[in-house]
Amino acid sequence: MALEDRIEALKKKHADLDRQLREESSRVSVDQLAIGRLKALKLGIKDEIERLMKDKQAVA
Repeated sequence: MALEDRIEALKKKHADLDRQLREESSRVSVDQLAIGRLKALKLGIKDEIERLMKDKQAVA
């Protein structure tokens, strides 16, 4: 998988996690554990995207 494809896939996953967070937050009975897990996953993906973007710039 090319670097650009990997970055794009991660961006889509990040957006999907954002949607899931909004859905979970809008529930009557908010599951704080699920929200924390989703936030941690989202942050990890954001960090990986940033790392890959730096790698991409270093190669260019």
